[in-house]
Amino acid sequence: MTSTIDAQVLPTPAGPLSLLVHDGVLVAAGFTADPGQMFARLPAPLRALPLQTVGDLGKPAQAVRDYLDGDLFALDTVEVDQPGTPTRQRLLTALRAVPAGTTVRYAELAERAGLPRTAARAAGSACAQNLIAPFVPCHRVLPSTGGFGGYYYGTTVKEWLLRHENSL
Repeated sequence: MTSTIDAQVLPTPAGPLSLLVHDGVLVAAGFTADPGQMFARLPAPLRALPLQTVGDLGKPAQAVRDYLDGDLFALDTVEVDQPGTPTRQRLLTALRAVPAGTTVRYAELAERAGLPRTAARAAGSACAQNLIAPFVPCHRVLPSTGGFGGYYYGTTVKEWLLRHENSL
């Protein structure tokens, strides 16, 4: 049996959300109607596998529906995996631990990952390269200078997510 990357696109109030799963683990998620855009960002070994669209991915898709219906912690129950250096993995783990309804600053995220406050730039880089939004909730990180800062899928999506989570 050949392994595949299975994809599903779900409608959300913030726009279409593409989910990509490999062997039951979410490897990419992002606000795009084209799963191929997320597929192109995967590491080379995963891009070597065939991409196929399926009708229902099961748990990850249900978690999105539950999240949209108000269970703000539903996304936390989905197993995720994405590449990165040990430092990036520490940052992504710390990011995943930021609960819905709260926000942190980049320097605080670095501290939570056991890195010095000066690692705020590394925290920003980890967020910018996050492949699994909103399951790895980079939308919950705000700049210390105020405002929303950047977001790979646009600040309108980031604002919608934060409002949905009652973080604003």
